[in-house]
Amino acid sequence: MQVVGVTTQQEVYVASKDRKFRINEILVIKDDPLGNPRGEVVETLSYNRFIPMGLDRSVVDSQVLQSLEQIGYDIGSDEVNLAKLRLFAEAPHPVQTGSEVRPPRFDEVRHLLVKTTPEEGMVLGEIRGTDSLQDGLDEDLRDKVHLMEAGDIRPQAGVPFLFDIQSMQQYPHMGIFGGSGSGKSFGLRVILEELMKLSIPTLVFDPHFEMSFGEGMTELAPYAPSFDNRWIAVQVGREVGISFSDLSTRDVVSLVGAAGGGVSESMVNVVQSLHRRKDSYTSFSDRLDNVAQAIEEGVQGLKKRLREDDLTPTEAEQIKELMELHHQFGSLPLASVKGVQWRLNRLEKAGLFQRDIRSIERGMEQGKLVVVQGPSWILQVFSTYVIGSLYRKRREYKDARMNGEEGTFFPPFITVTDEAHNFAPKGLDSPPKSILKEIAQEGRKYGAFLILATQRPTLLDETITAQLNTKFVFRTVRGTDIATLREETDLTPEEGKRLPYLSSGDTFISSALFGRTVFVRIRAAYTHSPHVANPFDELRAVRAEREDRVLRVIEARLPLFDTDLVNACDEINRECGLDWDVERLRAELESWAERGKLAKKESPFVNRYDRITTAVKG
Repeated sequence: MQVVGVTTQQEVYVASKDRKFRINEILVIKDDPLGNPRGEVVETLSYNRFIPMGLDRSVVDSQVLQSLEQIGYDIGSDEVNLAKLRLFAEAPHPVQTGSEVRPPRFDEVRHLLVKTTPEEGMVLGEIRGTDSLQDGLDEDLRDKVHLMEAGDIRPQAGVPFLFDIQSMQQYPHMGIFGGSGSGKSFGLRVILEELMKLSIPTLVFDPHFEMSFGEGMTELAPYAPSFDNRWIAVQVGREVGISFSDLSTRDVVSLVGAAGGGVSESMVNVVQSLHRRKDSYTSFSDRLDNVAQAIEEGVQGLKKRLREDDLTPTEAEQIKELMELHHQFGSLPLASVKGVQWRLNRLEKAGLFQRDIRSIERGMEQGKLVVVQGPSWILQVFSTYVIGSLYRKRREYKDARMNGEEGTFFPPFITVTDEAHNFAPKGLDSPPKSILKEIAQEGRKYGAFLILATQRPTLLDETITAQLNTKFVFRTVRGTDIATLREETDLTPEEGKRLPYLSSGDTFISSALFGRTVFVRIRAAYTHSPHVANPFDELRAVRAEREDRVLRVIEARLPLFDTDLVNACDEINRECGLDWDVERLRAELESWAERGKLAKKESPFVNRYDRITTAVKG
């Protein structure tokens, strides 16, 4: 292998007659004055006598062809393997043309590929193009991952990719981008498994109810760690909620805005006027209702009611209280008061005010992964409160320590969400956007970090995207998203062209720690989502199971005549928990007869359905 053509301080071309180059493999250039620089193959082509040279200009040009001829290549008949090699570090001057090129030993490139140990870092996958380094791997890096290829599990065949979690202090926050079916959610699951292994407190918002870690992959059972007691799942409105009495007036304003897509200045004024410190939901809601009633009836209406003869003392006292409320708050717009009422009622009906977040706080303090589940709109409202609450606890502790005070310890933590563009959309307001932006910009100082996954990076808030120092880029097809990722990462034009064609589970990892993009195959996850079953397999299985149940009920009634269908239908619905009518049963009988499960005998008066064996004997 030799360097050919015009060279620069960043890129060179390498040619070989008998060795094909692999994309992303690492090679060493024998150039002593430059200290034998190392580079990565970013593009490769093979030419032979059946392909006229020069038709494809993506790698070669006339200078490269001329250089090949000068060093003895027969362009017309030899197979010529060419690679564009991008140097890891810019050279002080161009590489010497004609320099020999060789594969590296692992010890020569370990510092480029491995930044931590498997015990202290997250073992996420295998670096593509490092197969040739497998035999020289240090013992601590062998057999660390298993990978899924074409539906089969295979052992590690290259250098494992280890992410140094400690580096998030310097390079905070992580983004995971990829289209549907690209392996994005799969990669997120692997990251969460590694966080559990390291006992790092993690808060996950799961709008799809898929982040469950109780079902293991059977094939990986001998290698998988136990995640028992390392994670908990809670559902908003059931196990967790918001303790209304703990809310400040500012928090109530935020919740009112979150519940209805924004809040007007007059609504803010309503909350600020009516909310009292330590209010329960009932006391605040009753005050809202009474003020709304007082404004709606007006002073004249209340006085008229007060003059009625049949008033009880209690009713009279209530009317006087309404008049006092009107005197205090009668200037508030009725529409705004009712708007606040409607929003709070919506949240209360969703169960948001029936619990608190103590189970989340306890899980975080124990170093667990806490999965918060619920509908997307509820999670957006709830996340605003819970992220802000936990971040304040962490910030207050760190500020106290900075001032030489003891403070109540709250651990550093990571906040994770899928569909991040719904939580922090570009150009639009959303309930949690403000707190996520604050953590993105300042969280590093306090030990609060973000991992945000989305299919549409273009729709994610630009301020937040710019703060994601590590980006996992899976298969992406949409041109606008590719352009956004090119702007936000160091993906080369060649890597950008490959994005629409990546295999599921392959990802470019753009990391400030590595200073370059690393191409990685994400390892097989130890657990799988409860939604992993193919929906069409599920459809066939449910149909077959239901059909078997119904046929067992019908079996006892055979032969079955048209005149028996009403009674048979009632029994089937009772025994099988169905809601069929006679027409549905008749249609199913016809289908079973066509498929040979039942025999049908027609007559001018009535149809008869019977066992196949009975029909044959007849």
